Amino acid sequence: MTEAVIETGYKPRAEQRQIHDAVESHRFVVVVAHRRMGKTVAALNQLIHASLQCDKPDPRFAYIAPTYGQAKRVAWDYLCNFTRPLKAEANISELRVDFYGRRIQLYGSDNPDSLRGQYFDGVILDEIGDQNPKIWNEIIRPALTDRHTDQQPTWALFLGTPKGANHFKDFRDRAEKEPEWKLLEFRASQTNILAKEELLAAKKEMGDDKYAQEFECSFDSPVEGAYYAATLNGLPAERFKEFARDDLCKTYTAWDLGVGDSTAIWVCQIAGQERRLLDFVENHGVGLDWYVNWIRNNEYTNAEHILPHDVEVRELGTGKSRKEALQNLGLNITVCPRMSVDDGIQAVRRFLPNCYFHPRVKQGTDALRNYRREYDEKRNVFYDKPLHDWSSHASDAFRYLAVGLNTTSTWAKPLNVNTKWIV
Repeated sequence: MTEAVIETGYKPRAEQRQIHDAVESHRFVVVVAHRRMGKTVAALNQLIHASLQCDKPDPRFAYIAPTYGQAKRVAWDYLCNFTRPLKAEANISELRVDFYGRRIQLYGSDNPDSLRGQYFDGVILDEIGDQNPKIWNEIIRPALTDRHTDQQPTWALFLGTPKGANHFKDFRDRAEKEPEWKLLEFRASQTNILAKEELLAAKKEMGDDKYAQEFECSFDSPVEGAYYAATLNGLPAERFKEFARDDLCKTYTAWDLGVGDSTAIWVCQIAGQERRLLDFVENHGVGLDWYVNWIRNNEYTNAEHILPHDVEVRELGTGKSRKEALQNLGLNITVCPRMSVDDGIQAVRRFLPNCYFHPRVKQGTDALRNYRREYDEKRNVFYDKPLHDWSSHASDAFRYLAVGLNTTSTWAKPLNVNTKWIV
């Protein structure tokens, strides 16, 4: 009996075949690829192929972009075109296609709640460097557990072009070392997909650093428009190694409080001119008591807690401010002075050269590396304001730390005495 052959119109290049072969032989594959290499097209066709090969009941596969809008803009038309020969039913309101009892759906990691509570047989994480690293650890990895079998393992494919030494580089390094993982790197100078004349023209327009990042897959160049990446990359490696907690030092925490959103907290100890970033936490969907318990469990209760000025706003339901609520829970609160975002960013830039980062704060450090100006793709210009994404809360909390420490140190506080001129 001959097997049916279904033509979808996809003709993979040699490099795209390498991606398909890697997913067939490894559970977790990291692809570092230059622009215009065709990684997204390959990824979507991998989902289609894997779904057709899956014998489990009700197979579910997902493509996840940094935002829902990006998933729709970049992947939806491709997905519809390649599944049309399968007579797939396309649901544009949910960005999903159904065929032969299988389902492929597009998501944005900017709405992580849409991914919770689901199972997946295979997942694509596109431009993973622009996504919150917690998406993988807390949502996607558990979602691959229930359906995993030795005969038909669940899998994940991580795609991206470098944007600084962030968590995408961590995935890249992990794939190079661990047996279940596979690393593929595609540089424009090696694939020959793009004409040499076009690459030379692009390099002339973009400059060496940007070209090395976009087309030669360099993780050394900072993210374009990033506020702090260049400074962080310039710090020596010993600034990012373990150091001992010293409770003889003055300890501070700095918070960014979200309303129905993420809240981030940095913990910093001051030793002479050194600013030692000791701890970091970020969570969402929980009340203030959760963060206070984290403070207590880690014995930071006696720290001075720096919070933004809006902590004094009274809530309509209770008539109390969050400052009062935190003080009632036993915390010593200092309100960070109101300062423009631009001035706060300058304060961080002055603050960073004296900083030491414990490995425990890596999530926060990755956020600082990714914190950047918003970019208008249509006009090809940067706005004079930060992009609001997964890195914003950690970066805002760090800004409050830099600003707050300028006003909370002992020498900066005015003496509580009456003075008069001596004549």
